[in-house]
Amino acid sequence: MKITKIEPILAGQRYLFLKLHTDSGLVGLGECGAWAYQEATALVLKQMEKLIVGLDPMRIEFIYNALSRNLHFRGSVTQAAVSGIDIALWDLKGKALGVPCYELLGGKTRDKVRIYVNARGRDTASLVKAATDLVGSGYKAFRFSIGHPKNEDGTCGEAFSALVNRVSGTMAALREAVGWDVDISIECHRGLRPAEAIELGRAVRPYRPHFYEDPIPDNLEAMRTVIDACEVPVATGERFINPMEFDSLMTTTAVRYIRPDMCVAGGLTAGRKIAAEAEQRGVYIIPHNPLGPVSTAACLQLDAVIPNFEIQEYPMVNGVCRLDKEMKEPFQVENGYIKVPDGPGLGIELIDDIDKAFPFQGAYGGINLHEDGSVVDR
Repeated sequence: MKITKIEPILAGQRYLFLKLHTDSGLVGLGECGAWAYQEATALVLKQMEKLIVGLDPMRIEFIYNALSRNLHFRGSVTQAAVSGIDIALWDLKGKALGVPCYELLGGKTRDKVRIYVNARGRDTASLVKAATDLVGSGYKAFRFSIGHPKNEDGTCGEAFSALVNRVSGTMAALREAVGWDVDISIECHRGLRPAEAIELGRAVRPYRPHFYEDPIPDNLEAMRTVIDACEVPVATGERFINPMEFDSLMTTTAVRYIRPDMCVAGGLTAGRKIAAEAEQRGVYIIPHNPLGPVSTAACLQLDAVIPNFEIQEYPMVNGVCRLDKEMKEPFQVENGYIKVPDGPGLGIELIDDIDKAFPFQGAYGGINLHEDGSVVDR
């Protein structure tokens, strides 16, 4: 069996799927994760196609090494392309052998995967309502974002003490509403300065957050200080693009949870390597997953195998899951868990012509400013 071509598929706001075709007729399905740079990643896929056409797709480790070690440049766009190809190779190999990817990765350690979902609201009251509705529907873990309130002119002007008071007050209200049998995590989206992150972490500690996600930008020395001082479990690493970055994080900090993204960090091949090192260090895995069905399926296949799995991000907001409309058969979700798909490869199929059902729009973010005109971290 030989690889014949890569077919990029742009769809929706942030999706770049790919089909990896072979001369046998078997097709592997992948997804790339540099979501603000989908078109650029699609071009990289076609460039990488020139390198791997004619190769045996069963040689996954060889192709991963060829694409991640042999090229001159590196970066999120390049690694997103490598990741999508790698996921497609695993899907293809599972289909060729008639087994789920988890069998190729060592076999299941669990039959279902615990998930957390997103609760959102325009203020604390509406956020509490969204969270209680989710818990009432059977979800046992959710995340809320600290948000970045803007002034009338569209800039961010929240003072240090106001931010800490607002977010800790929200956490207190959520804990009072849902009780202590539900896990609540806090998404900061790298929007805090180290001093703010430390003080906010200490302020929310009495309400026992499950994890404190990306409190500051990716700076190892500053992150080590925050982790040591904030007194709550930190989860980070969603923007890392290879196992070496995770090694540096785990070597130089006391991080408790890491967040590899299968569609950016190097696919299932890298995910397995990252999880194995983390296992030896007692660090647990919370895979990053803001994307589509293929990303979710790849995460689930890894989650099924690794002993040090913690919980899985599931892209649902206030009870609404867009993935159900994008797959021929939705994931089986019940009481805060997803059943691990047992079909060959990733175990899922996208709807036919997903790019026509969900035309590509692109999602490119924007420039956020402090009230003094300087740029806000995101």
